Amino acid sequence: MISLKSPRDIEGMRRAGQITAAARALAGKMVRPGVTTLEIDTAVRKFIEGQGAIPSFLHFPGPPGVQDFPGAACISVNDEVIHGIPSNQVLKEGDIVSVDVGAYIGGFHGDCAATFPCGKVSDEAAKLIAVTEQSFWEGMKFARFGYRVSDISHAVQKYVEENGFSVVRDYVGHGVGANLHEAPEVPNYGKPGHGPRLAPGMTLAVEPMVNQGDWRIKVMRDGWTVRTADGSLSAHYENSILITKGEPEILTQVGDLRV
Repeated sequence: MISLKSPRDIEGMRRAGQITAAARALAGKMVRPGVTTLEIDTAVRKFIEGQGAIPSFLHFPGPPGVQDFPGAACISVNDEVIHGIPSNQVLKEGDIVSVDVGAYIGGFHGDCAATFPCGKVSDEAAKLIAVTEQSFWEGMKFARFGYRVSDISHAVQKYVEENGFSVVRDYVGHGVGANLHEAPEVPNYGKPGHGPRLAPGMTLAVEPMVNQGDWRIKVMRDGWTVRTADGSLSAHYENSILITKGEPEILTQVGDLRV
């Protein structure tokens, strides 16, 4: 069932979104050669908790037989698509680093992600990062009252494929609010004119996951880390948004919160 948020709920989600966006920005500033993904995760956790919030991903239940997620952030490097576990992996010049963060406060979650270059990256890697982010904004053109969920999905896919990349099919965006994952699912592919109709008060986490090569993926033995099946690079961009009677509102904005 899709939850339509009240004005009071939306204020709570703005607060959670601001903290989440600031944590993403902090992580991005830390991406440089010589830094470990665990150091970034530690800083993200300290920041979120310092704001009185709880990291949404920390101890998130894993699939049967898999440990709960051990980090405050999912940090995925190069061919890792999503759900990378923070570790002592040292970042190198030319890596691309996807950071996905969530924060829970006042009964609501924020959820956002971005991919950052580590030092100087290849032209193709830079293009992948830029296309992934822009595909989100292409989707936002249809994140309006009266359109359908798949109108967002189709716009993302069309832009990505026009630029020579592919969208991941096995993982999708989702509703977000009192629960980290709510209805409806928001795929990054599909034909327009399908799925639930968008209505004011809907809050969605729209998150293109884009591969340099084929869209297929594989899950590693840790049960969490997702990689591209062909070893190509992958990028990720996400914001939590609010459907209104006009322009969609980006809930995961830093605003005046200091990072």
